[in-house]
Amino acid sequence: MTKQLPIVKGIWPTMITPFTDDNKIDYPALEAMIEWYLARKVHGLFAVCQSSEMQYLSLDERTELAKFVVEAVNGRIPVAASGHNSSSLADQIDELKAMADTGIDVLVLVANRLAAETESEAVWLRNLEELMANLPDLPLGLYECPAPYNRPVEGELLKWCSETGRFHFFKDTSCDPDKIKAKIALVRGTDLKFLNANSATLLMSLEMGADGFSGVMGNFHPSLYVWLYENWQQYPEQAKRLQDFLGLASVIEQQCYPINAKYHCQLEGLPVKLYSRRRPLADFKPSFKVEVEQLHELTQDYLENYRV
Repeated sequence: MTKQLPIVKGIWPTMITPFTDDNKIDYPALEAMIEWYLARKVHGLFAVCQSSEMQYLSLDERTELAKFVVEAVNGRIPVAASGHNSSSLADQIDELKAMADTGIDVLVLVANRLAAETESEAVWLRNLEELMANLPDLPLGLYECPAPYNRPVEGELLKWCSETGRFHFFKDTSCDPDKIKAKIALVRGTDLKFLNANSATLLMSLEMGADGFSGVMGNFHPSLYVWLYENWQQYPEQAKRLQDFLGLASVIEQQCYPINAKYHCQLEGLPVKLYSRRRPLADFKPSFKVEVEQLHELTQDYLENYRV
């Protein structure tokens, strides 16, 4: 039976993956994180993505992670997941079918997996069509994942995807107001919903017609993003002030992510350890730690005035 179409809008944090001392996924910590996201009234969760360190997880770990999130959320909000890391298209089909079987609401395709960096848009589209022909009837998404290289989806390619009726989720990472405006115009009136990954351009993208946010900073202060999404039209002056803070605060993305986000989770009282498979803990310099503490303090001040 075909699942009910998810409502793709609002704030979809790109979830981080907690690890135990022996480098396994820390499921008790993950469950606490999920409840933390939900208490802050996010609209969806992107459960397996680059923030989740998907390139460093086995297929079994990726699917177990997604299934756990789906079961813990228990229908309260929709869940998206990706995680096809292979170069071979046949292997990617197997990976995506396994992910589709986890019960997720949206199966997200990683744009840079559909063709090599030197290959043409025609190759990309041909590979996409083959994937789609072999995937179950599940709402699809597109993700301009920055690693291992950034493959933008724009122009005729984006238009083609939006007109298929199969795509419902688009995570844009262009960070470019002109490109954002053009993409929003291309998908307007279709089922494909535009989620901006860039904090600095979020408010202007909402004014252009964007459908929400799916980015790194949803792991630091998601309820502030929820407030902005839900109130920017009614309270434009307050929204502009909040946008200024969110844009500047997002610079911390460059300071040893995702370890800094895990430290922020600790400051929030979550039982999350600082381990990462993507980078060594030694990269988390003492000054980075102080910056996270300062951001956490500032966030508390903003939460007093921007409650959801």
